[in-house]
Amino acid sequence: MPTMADVARNAGVSVATVSHVLNGTRPVLPSTRQAVLDAVDALGYTPNTLARSLVTSRTRSIGLAVSAISNPYFTEILQGVEAAALAAGYSLLIADPHDDPAHERKVVQLLHERRVDGMIVAPSARPHDLVAYLGRHAVPAVFLDRVLPATEPVAGGTAPGQGLFDQVCAENAGPMADLTGHLAGLGHRRIGLVAGLPGLSTTEERIAGYRQGLAAAGLAFDQDLVVSGLSESAGAERATAALLALPAPPTALVTANNAMTIGALRTLRERNLAVPGGIALGCFDDFAWADLFSPRLTAIAQPSREIGARAVDVLLERLAEPGRPPRTVRLPCAFVHRTSCGCPELRDEAVGSPPAGTGGTTEPSTPLERGTAS
Repeated sequence: MPTMADVARNAGVSVATVSHVLNGTRPVLPSTRQAVLDAVDALGYTPNTLARSLVTSRTRSIGLAVSAISNPYFTEILQGVEAAALAAGYSLLIADPHDDPAHERKVVQLLHERRVDGMIVAPSARPHDLVAYLGRHAVPAVFLDRVLPATEPVAGGTAPGQGLFDQVCAENAGPMADLTGHLAGLGHRRIGLVAGLPGLSTTEERIAGYRQGLAAAGLAFDQDLVVSGLSESAGAERATAALLALPAPPTALVTANNAMTIGALRTLRERNLAVPGGIALGCFDDFAWADLFSPRLTAIAQPSREIGARAVDVLLERLAEPGRPPRTVRLPCAFVHRTSCGCPELRDEAVGSPPAGTGGTTEPSTPLERGTAS
């Protein structure tokens, strides 16, 4: 097997120069760099990453702990993480915590034992042990999609939460307020919400946005119109059935993620309730086939791939500057206007181009979408 010394002899340079080219640790002349790369190709040289990690204490690997990888939303986030990591020369180790706090703590420890340089984690609804472990071992970490409160409850008191970690997520409250307000603007006075798993920041923020949308439309909040779908399809089927069983059922429905949209549609079909004729529908989370349904689904589109890529960028910045203060980065969503809300197609009134594969009209969903993000 060829060595770095063989590459150096073939290229006519020193071993140190080969190391600088392969590791990007010092600029070299373009002609020299090309000579080294040509020698690498000619000899079939493969860097010994294990040996390099023993010297540098870096493995150039990132651990990713994300639940429900089969969910299209997280699949797109994964694609964004993978592309950004690969572009930066990092490999990816992936684990599914299954939104179970005990399992979450276990898989994060296993990733840490694999000596990943840092981690990107979508925390569960009760991430107390996770936060304690990462803090105790000073693991560079970015929380993805779901953010932490300022403190986390632990035995005997509280522990620092978001103040310890970088976080990357989408805007939730503003876009949900826009979606709820849109339905209210169409004349709906009883708007049901199929909410997510209790305890997740995404759930709480989207409920807050729903309430904001009602208040802006002059509608009172009714707790009976909010039922948890537990962030999954089967739970949404039950939640939708419960809403339809109310003495005064909703005339419009908002689902708080794409998996719950599928569950809600299944229940509506079983009840022979046409959308939007029998009930209007708006969805938080767009997905590739949302425009293939009949009617086509009005949705809030999250920048999922961008969230994944940005999380990698933030983690690499953390690795380069460990003492930098933690920050939370929020990315804007887009309102994709289709027909399940009861509106006609608005293709001639498009404010912007829809995200790839969404097949609808997009509009800014929050002030951040209009370029005021910090």
